Amino acid sequence: MTQPATAPRPIVDEIRERLDAALVPTSLLVSNDSAQHAGHMGDDGTGESHFTVTVESAAFTGLTRVARQRLINTALADLLATRIHALAIRATAPGE
Repeated sequence: MTQPATAPRPIVDEIRERLDAALVPTSLLVSNDSAQHAGHMGDDGTGESHFTVTVESAAFTGLTRVARQRLINTALADLLATRIHALAIRATAPGE
């Protein structure tokens, strides 16, 4: 008997899981902004194409804004290459 196909996990959940593992954040908020971009370039119709990540992590201490973004982009690399069209990032170290 064939099993019914399961829907892929929401990208928001995948983003949270990967950033939790990579950065051990003290604070993490992932917002799906796709509805604000419906019909725009990069909207693939899934409702999961544009996101904002607000993250605080000790891993960012002493790093530049670009270096912080690179850490996030590395953790999400395959999603950015295939399923995420746009990602806004706000990355801070504790106490900033």
